[in-house]
Amino acid sequence: MTKIAIIGGTGLTSIKGLEITGREIIQTPFGEPSGPLVQGILSGNKVYFLPRHGGGHTIPPHKINYRANIWALKEAGVEQVIAVNAVGGIRKDMQPGILVVPDQIIDYTVSRINTFFDEGLKQVVHIDFTSPFCESLRTNIINAATSHSITIIKEGTYAASQGPRLETAAEINRLERDGCHLVGMTCMPEAALAREKELCYASISVVANLAAGRGTEKLTMDVIEKNLNKGMEHVRQLLEAVIPTLN
Repeated sequence: MTKIAIIGGTGLTSIKGLEITGREIIQTPFGEPSGPLVQGILSGNKVYFLPRHGGGHTIPPHKINYRANIWALKEAGVEQVIAVNAVGGIRKDMQPGILVVPDQIIDYTVSRINTFFDEGLKQVVHIDFTSPFCESLRTNIINAATSHSITIIKEGTYAASQGPRLETAAEINRLERDGCHLVGMTCMPEAALAREKELCYASISVVANLAAGRGTEKLTMDVIEKNLNKGMEHVRQLLEAVIPTLN
């Protein structure tokens, strides 16, 4: 049976039909993960949940121990990872509340420890990151959305920014010139580390706001949270639809 993990907010444990079976604290060589792995069963599938920002949402994006999180999932026997990421919409069709299943990444982060292969090596290791997301998992997510009439955007280039501040309007203009369609702070190095551990990894990105300079509304946490709450209901529906199809 394929073991599936969801990395995201604590509210995802309210998925319909999910039976919580336990919580597991996994020690890693890289320190503490963001929190304990929540174990559950959904439609006969064993599912793990990991709150990326900690149980109280207190860990900022640049302080997340991405290596510990991914190592803990691998240690638990996870094979497929669905990441839920809050993003800003750069492209005009990426409006607040919309779900996007990105297919590419450009990494603008700095000073994050971004590899398991940095010391104690017998030889230098390079992973193929041509397609940063697992295409089979992306296809399953897209098919589940289509069959359940859940509106999604099927592709897009994710700009991974450093955070924790939001971007300037000029920075968003630069990202658009670079070919980016959405911007977030948590997909890297998470996706690359998952590839290094040979985990099938894909993202469901929730547009929480228009990127800086793309709208007239002032960016506040109240606005972002309102849009996230709207989008997260669609995320829950999509997870309920796709998880039973993974094997």
